[in-house]
Amino acid sequence: MATSLHSHVVEVLGSRIVNGSIAAGSVLLASELEDELKVSRSVVREAVRVLAQCGLVTSTKRVGIRVQGVEKWNPFDSLVIRWRLASGHQGKQLRSLTELRISVEPMAAELAAQYAPDHFREELMTLSAQMNHYGRTGDLHRFLDLDIRFHAVLLAASGNEMFANLSIPIGETLRGRTELGLMPERPHEEALTWHQAVADAVSNRDPLAARANMENIMRRTHSEICGIWQDQDRLFVDPPAAP
Repeated sequence: MATSLHSHVVEVLGSRIVNGSIAAGSVLLASELEDELKVSRSVVREAVRVLAQCGLVTSTKRVGIRVQGVEKWNPFDSLVIRWRLASGHQGKQLRSLTELRISVEPMAAELAAQYAPDHFREELMTLSAQMNHYGRTGDLHRFLDLDIRFHAVLLAASGNEMFANLSIPIGETLRGRTELGLMPERPHEEALTWHQAVADAVSNRDPLAARANMENIMRRTHSEICGIWQDQDRLFVDPPAAP
């Protein structure tokens, strides 16, 4: 019960902050949250701890819980990504992650073709074959799970631990696009072919082919959804102060 209440409070407050119902700069009081949400102080405290890790709030003694602006949010946190996809920030979230993927995944494919251990190469081949099967039969739920796993394995196969840790935000994006109806009813034949080609290139230790085919996948993804963010402003975050 405590875990369920904690998750509920995190979800309510996080989604309100991200969608703007609670404005940046607002100060929340734990006592008021207890009364509104009908939960204990310990539940509120734990929820605030999670939101602070997301960068959404900061808690100060004798002041309260201050809501932070979007420039302070952790853009790689899976909760932040999910809340942004369900809010007016949807286009900006998709743009940021799509541009990140275009920058990173082709390089990850190239590195995987050069350095991946055999078990990664074998799993990519298995996943691409399964994606072909379920994509063509129209089982989008199964295809989604396989697609998320394919990209996670590819990132891990690069041997770059920073790339590997991008699998969670990328997985959230793929899941969010599907849940929001932003994916085609069936995967495009070209996309299936390119995923298979990436797996083949990694298996055959062909870095240039792996990179080129992953670039094709990413560019196709960009062209499919770039209209969503066409008129939305970019977010410019100040760099950290010089030491």
